[in-house]
This record gives sequence, structure tokens and C-alpha cells, in this order.
Amino acid sequence: MNDVHPEVDLTLAAVCGLFCPACIIYIAAHETPEKRAEIARQRNRPVESLVCDGCRAERRYSYCESCKLYACATAKGLDFCGQCAEYPCADLKAFQAARPHRLELWEAQARIREVGYEQWFAEMIERYACPECGTLNSAYHLACRACGAEPANAYVAEHKSAIVNWQK
Repeated sequence: MNDVHPEVDLTLAAVCGLFCPACIIYIAAHETPEKRAEIARQRNRPVESLVCDGCRAERRYSYCESCKLYACATAKGLDFCGQCAEYPCADLKAFQAARPHRLELWEAQARIREVGYEQWFAEMIERYACPECGTLNSAYHLACRACGAEPANAYVAEHKSAIVNWQK
């Protein structure tokens, strides 16, 4: 399953600082039909709803299609929330605090400002790749979805307790 890692692409870098290829919905949309169906069943969603090519793409998951952060950044002509004079706004703070896969948004925004999104993108591939087989995993894959190694990636290694507590 050690799929080819995506090329640097702004479409796969969310305005909020999330890394789309590490999103469980993005992964499901690009998995085998069987894995996609399994995730759809787990989420009690129709298989057809699990489509997403990234937060800035034409085909986006329903949550991302209605994202206030994306709409705001686009209206202001910004690539990332961290470029805004109002950063971090109340909407971004609420978004960040709601789920464990968003814990590092402030660090992501700072890193993007520091090194640019291209370098940050390369660092995210390394951060979300399984240390054993290189497969990209989400923040919610405690074990690698390809080889079963634990932790699935560096993000999970650092935030496992927050992830597990949220899933309870």
C-alpha cells in the first residue's frame, strides 16, 4: 500500500494549515473501492459522498465545501489564514479546538510563513508517513493502515492520548 506520495500541490494544503493527504476522507476517496466502502459504512455515509481531491479542489467533501475559513481566505485573496491581519480569528480558534487532528494548526501556519508551503508540504509527508513502510496515515490511524506498525506516524506518536480520549 505504500502509495506514491503526492507532489507538492497548493490544492492539498488547506487554508487553515491542515495537510489534505493525511485526512481520513481524502485517503478514503483515493483508496481501493473496498476501503472506501468500509469507511463509508463506518461513518454511516453513502460511498458517493466520500470524494475529495483536497480543500482547494473542485471535488471536495461536503464539510470542506462549506468551510467558512476557506471562503474567508478566498474572499480576502489569501492562501493561508496565517497571512490575515485578524489571525487567529475566533472561527479558526473554534475550528482548531474542536478535534485532535487540528492540534498543530498554529505550528503549521508559523512553519508555512517561515519556510513556505512547498517545504512545509514536504515536511508533512514525512510527518504523516509510517516510519516502517512510508504509507501516509491520518491522525486517527493509530496503527499504519498498510503494515500495522505503531504508531502510524509522528503525529500519532506525539498526540496519541488526545486522539484516544477524543475517540471515546
